[in-house]
Amino acid sequence: MKRVLLLLFSLALAGPPVLDAGTDPVAIAECAADWQLAHPSAKWKATDWQNAAFYAGVMALSEVSSSARFYEAMVRMGAANAWQLGPRVYHADDQAVGQTYADLFAVSGNAKMIAAMRQRFDQVLAHPPDDDLRFSHATNPTFLDKWSWCDALFMAPPAWAKLSRVTGDPKYLRYAVRQWWVTSSYLYDPTEHLYFRDSSYFSLREKNGRKIFWSRGNGWVLAGLVRMLQEIPPDDPVRPRFLTQFREMADRIADLQGSDGFWRSSLLDPFSYPMQETSGTGFYCYGLAWGLETGVLDRPKYYPAVKRAWRALTTCVKDDGRLTNVQPVGATPVTFDPDSTEPYGVGALLLAASEVTRLSARGTGLR
Repeated sequence: MKRVLLLLFSLALAGPPVLDAGTDPVAIAECAADWQLAHPSAKWKATDWQNAAFYAGVMALSEVSSSARFYEAMVRMGAANAWQLGPRVYHADDQAVGQTYADLFAVSGNAKMIAAMRQRFDQVLAHPPDDDLRFSHATNPTFLDKWSWCDALFMAPPAWAKLSRVTGDPKYLRYAVRQWWVTSSYLYDPTEHLYFRDSSYFSLREKNGRKIFWSRGNGWVLAGLVRMLQEIPPDDPVRPRFLTQFREMADRIADLQGSDGFWRSSLLDPFSYPMQETSGTGFYCYGLAWGLETGVLDRPKYYPAVKRAWRALTTCVKDDGRLTNVQPVGATPVTFDPDSTEPYGVGALLLAASEVTRLSARGTGLR
């Protein structure tokens, strides 16, 4: 405790670090994380998904940073939440914060960090939802109790998989795997190798006549695939199917990157939404960099894509660490204020930085 207090006191005296344009991914990520930690959004509760995605990024940063302050910030966050999930029992968004609780437990072994999460997930297992994923209040009143929108694949399955890893109980991973493929069979377009956001988009089209595939929505999925693959044991027979989908999506997504490194809000109609967008770009950079770092993806195609994406992201980090060009909360491609920021966008940036850093550690950094 004394060391923590001294660290906090020294940080208060020094003030937030200022980003130097030439600094490395860890320095950029630290600056962005410090800004977000110092400027929590008043719009979102601590257990909301908007913050949970940020926490996932902070935990990833804590693994590559030499500073203990990011891990310690997450311990304080969990304690302030009394290690509770969000209030809705089945809702994927309210399970997302559990990812960080499980990661913290893996370090500390403090059982109270996952006690409420385990109780909640056992409740779901005892009374599982049905598989009707129609995104409609009228025809499916409990549709939000299922993973009926693609964002849910980042929010919930990794939390279940992480709980399996830290408890040694495979039932949580088995549930996550089953429900992933229920959602995939419904929302994944096998021709485009992209996910519809939810069933309400099946028949909708962009101005150019193409199907609507939302950038951040597919970013949630690609990042969710990474986080599942990080938890599924190498010899588990379910792993190859996840790897196949990851490679399919990565191949398609890399082809849709803009020449400036960004992915536009609409993947198949970028000209209708020309603004730079960092939340989807951050998740794609994270996913593709992880694929390179682990050898899942080939260097010739994906290294240039990651290099462009990371450089694009850094141009949107202000000198004080504030990340811009984050599309606000939504479900579809839209135009937005380029000055906008949100904690989940910062989370995506931190996840990307963690994997770009690992690439550098392997001698394959983004030179």
